[in-house]
Amino acid sequence: MRAVTLHPAAVPLDRVLFVTGGWMLALMWLLPLAYAIWTAFHPPAYETRFDLFAPLTLANFERAWNAAPFGRYFLNTILLVTMVLSAQLVLATMAAFAFARLNFPGREVLFSLVLLQLMVMPDILLVRNYATMAQLGLVNTILAIGLPYFASGFAIFLLRQTFRTIPRELDDAARVEGCGTLGLIWRVYVPLARPTMLAFALVSVSHHWNNFVWPLIITSSVETRPLTVGLSIFATTDSGVEWSVINAATLITSAPLLVGFLLFQRQFVQSFMRAGIK
Repeated sequence: MRAVTLHPAAVPLDRVLFVTGGWMLALMWLLPLAYAIWTAFHPPAYETRFDLFAPLTLANFERAWNAAPFGRYFLNTILLVTMVLSAQLVLATMAAFAFARLNFPGREVLFSLVLLQLMVMPDILLVRNYATMAQLGLVNTILAIGLPYFASGFAIFLLRQTFRTIPRELDDAARVEGCGTLGLIWRVYVPLARPTMLAFALVSVSHHWNNFVWPLIITSSVETRPLTVGLSIFATTDSGVEWSVINAATLITSAPLLVGFLLFQRQFVQSFMRAGIK
């Protein structure tokens, strides 16, 4: 019998391109982060040069923390993202259930308006939102930062698509057990939509934690400003640009999101996959 020689299969070109592109994108993200970490943990003399034996220091973090009231900024930011996310999930759940399960006149037209809202850039509404907050007497408040974002078309769309996949037999079974509409939503739909809610929560918290323009416009005091606006104080100092202190302040601001993602990245990825977000 003639021996057959097996040759290793050649790696497909598209796979090589995808892997190479992935590494390039990863390096584009990692290099600025690596520079920020390097300068934040080393004296200012090492901002532009690398030395394997450079001394480590926490002085930059101390100077950054003392230069701005980060404690207050953290509290404001946590209150903001919690308030906005809670309102978004409650309102979006109710609206998504109505669009997915209730029949009423104009349902498709209203849902089209929700989808249309996704195409409108938030910056276009800055002037109108500011005028509305001024009329309500809410300028320079944490509520004013979050109120324009309470209704999320993105959340409504995601939850509606998830609710439409839930078998109607579960509705009938819950009704037989005595559930009303609110009980049906809370006991059936919300548990089954948790992966989608977690995926949206990641998007929402990241956006409002990092949002800068609208909080800068609508607030004017330390008592109401979030972290991103407070961080801008380091760009307006008279002592020149100190990248070591600026990067230390940046790490203080972004550390909660980075740590949270590293701790729960598996849950986040699984939630995105189950929710069908790409």
